[in-house]
Amino acid sequence: MTDYRDVNRANWDERAPAHAASAGYNVAAFARDPHHLSDVVTFDRPLLGDIDGLRGVHLQCHIGTDTVSLARLGATMTGLDFSPASLTEARRLAAASGTPVDFVESDVYGAPDVLGAGAFDLVYTGIGAIGWLPDIRRWANVVATLLRPGGRLFIREGHPVLWSLQDDREDGLLVLEFPYFEHEEPLIWEDGGTYVDTDRTFQHTTTHSWNHGLGEIVTALLAAGMTITGLVEHDTVPWEALPGTMTRLPGGEWQVTDRPRRLPHSYTLQAVRAAV
Repeated sequence: MTDYRDVNRANWDERAPAHAASAGYNVAAFARDPHHLSDVVTFDRPLLGDIDGLRGVHLQCHIGTDTVSLARLGATMTGLDFSPASLTEARRLAAASGTPVDFVESDVYGAPDVLGAGAFDLVYTGIGAIGWLPDIRRWANVVATLLRPGGRLFIREGHPVLWSLQDDREDGLLVLEFPYFEHEEPLIWEDGGTYVDTDRTFQHTTTHSWNHGLGEIVTALLAAGMTITGLVEHDTVPWEALPGTMTRLPGGEWQVTDRPRRLPHSYTLQAVRAAV
């Protein structure tokens, strides 16, 4: 059986240069403006709070725009990703923007082996990340292992209800088509494009993904010794998740145009590792 990591890595290695060149990621703004932050981190700031002086790790950091943004808020940041092409772009971004960030290559489950245990005050995970992982309990154990006692997890992610919806309906109806709960076998996708505008042609178009229910995520963190300190559901998400049915709002967020309060688009979850 082909390892899902190999399949997904090939896809993300091809996406990375296209993402770095896209208007959506706006990489040039980081070099042009020393105060520029990604739209995602700008949205997160009210709940994220003051992170100045914290040692943080951004799991599944991709090309590093959010990682660099967190470093600009005063944290000493490490970015971790399994895609070497993504990390090449991330290191280029950090150098061009004059923002020191340490980038490390590893899949999430191997993070404690390369980063050590109990080394971080903050674990940050952003939009569109945990769906590439098959086992949310294993992920939660990694988070707890990386954090020092009293350290905090901050994750904003697409809502599992959103991930369950069929995204290509011509009638605009919101229809639950895919699993809400974690499933053993991956959802296998064939998609020749990506979520940013690009004229690049991709050769590796297959990806494997999994959904994880909100209850499963919370339960996994509790079982790993974490205390949930916040859970906020949002009626926006930072990409056009349901093409043709959404409106772009100021600040880069997207929202279902018709009665958006019907649908949780994303959520922010915070948890703390128990102090010894």
